[in-house]
Amino acid sequence: MRECRVRPRSWPSRRPWALRLVALLATAALLAALGVAWLNVRGEAPLAPAGTAVTEPASTAVVARGAYLAQAGNCKACHTSASGADFAGGHGIETPFGTVYGSNITPDAETGLGSWSSGEFWRAMHHGRSKNGRLLYPAFPYPSLTNVTREDSDALYAYLRTVPPVRQPNTPHALDFPYNTQAALAVWRALFFRPGGLTTDARQSAEWNRGRYLVDGLGHCAACHSGRNFLGGPGWNAEFAGGLMPGAAWYAPSLADPREAGLQEWPRAESVRLLKDGMSRQGAVGGPMAEVVYGSTQHLSEADLDAMVQYLASVPVQVRQAPPIEPAAASVMAQGGKVYTQHCASCHGKEGQGVPGIYPALAGNRAVTLHSPNNVVQFIRKGGFAPSTAGHPQPFGMPPFGHVLDEAEVSAVATYVRQSWGNAAPPVSRLNVLQVK
Repeated sequence: MRECRVRPRSWPSRRPWALRLVALLATAALLAALGVAWLNVRGEAPLAPAGTAVTEPASTAVVARGAYLAQAGNCKACHTSASGADFAGGHGIETPFGTVYGSNITPDAETGLGSWSSGEFWRAMHHGRSKNGRLLYPAFPYPSLTNVTREDSDALYAYLRTVPPVRQPNTPHALDFPYNTQAALAVWRALFFRPGGLTTDARQSAEWNRGRYLVDGLGHCAACHSGRNFLGGPGWNAEFAGGLMPGAAWYAPSLADPREAGLQEWPRAESVRLLKDGMSRQGAVGGPMAEVVYGSTQHLSEADLDAMVQYLASVPVQVRQAPPIEPAAASVMAQGGKVYTQHCASCHGKEGQGVPGIYPALAGNRAVTLHSPNNVVQFIRKGGFAPSTAGHPQPFGMPPFGHVLDEAEVSAVATYVRQSWGNAAPPVSRLNVLQVK
């Protein structure tokens, strides 16, 4: 009998398919890398070769204009440490990804901008790229500064060349991996940054267009007053809609919601006064906004402030759809009322009416009833201090109570203020207080 052998079935090799898949993935990665690289250089004109540009001393008028623009951008705030020389860098800016430190922008040749050309400075402002070609982190708000004109960039550069040079090396950023890599930054820029500029809107007045230029350019208001996604990029339809500031300590209220910080329903004169003096009949500034008024807006002309208010008052209204407000427990309101009577009523009044021009009213105060409780918790724990301005040189401050009140008392009095005298806002829990840094 013949032996019958069954030959094993011959299966087609899978190796070619695996190689094709690897090749396909490698090609896709290469194309993505090329796309990211292109997106990071689009629109950039080549710089003039070193030594070819003829530089002449800027006129007094140009330098004065640059000084004004530096105040409009509040440049000193981020480029000056608490105990350091003006514009010498070292100020830490907290972000969800680590700390970014402001650079030295004095004209020191080795550690500052002394060796920079006006073209390199313009590239940093407009494209977010340093002198050596490295990409800059958007804590330097070039997504807004890209709207600044070359003429204003040159004036700002001319002014910075006149400030006293300070030899101070830049503090290295303290960012977590992979956010400390140029590759991650390139991907972020490809997703969220596009260099450009503002074109005049012929449908609007010259004043409105000037206001938009200041707000969306040097003022970089949207950098704080807009929502951010988990990558730190602008959220969908979130421009001017409010959001937590870097570090999550303060909430920048919505400029699109009249119930928060929107100016759509405010008298223009009162809005201008708030930006000029830090206080008006409609309210007072505090926290990070007090620093903005102190270092920037109080120094701007009435015409520019009026233009900014015109533009901000035209921001399309976006009202946050909040769920029904849950009344706080009677025990919490009783505890909060007791704390308020002991520590707050002597200044803000038994009915939260305040004292005009001295102590702000809490009844009907939209800063108290913001969606986020962060700011009211910060004011209670750390105090509230309006800026000293020419129009309001000796403002009254609120002392801190963080060393006197525990978390339960802070949450109770915050809740009491947010739900008394006609105010309506969600209660503040102890967890909310603990989450505020």
